[in-house]
Amino acid sequence: MHRLPFAIGVTARAQRAGSGLFLNALSRTLHSTSFATVTVEAISSSHPAEVKNLVQGEWKVSSGWNWLLDPLNGSPFIKVADVQEAEIEPFVHSLCRCPKYGLHNPLRAQDRYLLYGDVSAKAARMLAQPQVSEFFARLIQRVSPKSYNQALGEVNVTQKFLENFSGDQVRFLARSFAVPGNHLGQQSHGYRWPYGPVAIITPFNFPLEIPVLQLMGALYMGNKPIIKVDSKVSIVMEQMLRLLHDCGLPREDVDFINSDGKTMNKLLREAKPQMTLFTGSSRVAENLAVDLKGRIKLEDAGYDWKILGPDVQEVDYVAWVCDQDAYACSGQKCSAQSILFIHENWASSELLSKMQLLAGRRKLQDLTIGPVLTVTTESMLEHIQKLLKIPGSELLFGGEELENHSIPKIYGALKPTAVFVPLAEILKPDNFELVTKEIFGPFQEVLGKSVNGTTYAGIRARTTGAPQNHWFGPAGDPRGAGIGTPEAIKLVWSCHREIIHDIGPLPQNWEIPPPS
Repeated sequence: MHRLPFAIGVTARAQRAGSGLFLNALSRTLHSTSFATVTVEAISSSHPAEVKNLVQGEWKVSSGWNWLLDPLNGSPFIKVADVQEAEIEPFVHSLCRCPKYGLHNPLRAQDRYLLYGDVSAKAARMLAQPQVSEFFARLIQRVSPKSYNQALGEVNVTQKFLENFSGDQVRFLARSFAVPGNHLGQQSHGYRWPYGPVAIITPFNFPLEIPVLQLMGALYMGNKPIIKVDSKVSIVMEQMLRLLHDCGLPREDVDFINSDGKTMNKLLREAKPQMTLFTGSSRVAENLAVDLKGRIKLEDAGYDWKILGPDVQEVDYVAWVCDQDAYACSGQKCSAQSILFIHENWASSELLSKMQLLAGRRKLQDLTIGPVLTVTTESMLEHIQKLLKIPGSELLFGGEELENHSIPKIYGALKPTAVFVPLAEILKPDNFELVTKEIFGPFQEVLGKSVNGTTYAGIRARTTGAPQNHWFGPAGDPRGAGIGTPEAIKLVWSCHREIIHDIGPLPQNWEIPPPS
């Protein structure tokens, strides 16, 4: 079953206002966010927000501005200082200034482990304040429209991560070990060592959670990162960096750049960071792996399967889980349910009809369905038509453009959709590639519980609702990255360095031995 966006039309008032969806409950909160340079409810074509770059501790603009369209009404509402290829030298120089032993390591500037424990503690306390969490949840909604609960959940996960790595937890990440040697005075020591200059590239769908978790992991281990977030949503990370500066993050420790992919690729090839973390498209990931000569960790896109075996139980709950996994955030999660394999016992139950009812509850007014930011309406409708040409396939629900919306044509606007495709047809070589093509929107095929290298098993398992304390990332690829846990941070943002101490004393009556 394929999933595509499904929603009820926007009211005329919301259509005129666009950003008016975000006005409620903001006026009394945002004035207390002293770090912020924007007021969420004021962002509009008449009062556009500006996003700057950070290099060598200074916020700077570039020679040109990239205007972003409001994903709800198409009006230009944010201008991003877009760095051009001729302007990358300060960023290259900043990365190259970082020594290969990093800004700190287990043998140098160890006080910085404590510094980052304090920064994390302060940032966690800030994000726990209702005014601040509200600010970021609403800002996320402005640029990557999703329901308030989904946006706030992203803020809460980020806050809990920072809380988890407060105090001594940062230096615990660099825990070393020693092994006795062969004689008195000899001992081998293993250290978690930073790479030094590193780069982070993250996508649009989690504007706060993914960049913050990866950025802080890089900093904890002693690296000097440059971070690029998809320009459509980079305003969220820009504001978060300002919050982190208020919490004690040294301004020179992180560079922040807005640019197109070509410019960023040039920067990476010239600066030669020792490691780059890329989260996003598998196609781009493979190209980067070649350009960067393998110095890369990948958390790339996933085509995610859910399997329902013969035992039919808790149909209401399973239907709700399928709806959430397929259509929350309009399907724009790397863990979103792409294909659902159902046993014939489930097919004869009320599961599919209940899923249709749940999908019908989703409305553009509350952003439980919304714009698809990387796939157009036309592309998704075309994909549906190709699937429906497969013998035995059937449109279960959806398959239509949203009604009464003002979402610009560069984005997608479709109802959550499910397409049935017979399993026997999927296995045919001519159909397999088409059926398993990833559509990063509310679109699924009915025919999984697996997300890349993370598997969710059991009646209550959800591909998009696991606890925040779990590892998320691909398996089976040595380039695979992780996020969110101590193991993930150590894997992605540090390497093993061994130092052998051999300090004597020499054996009594030692003599020069024969040559060997």
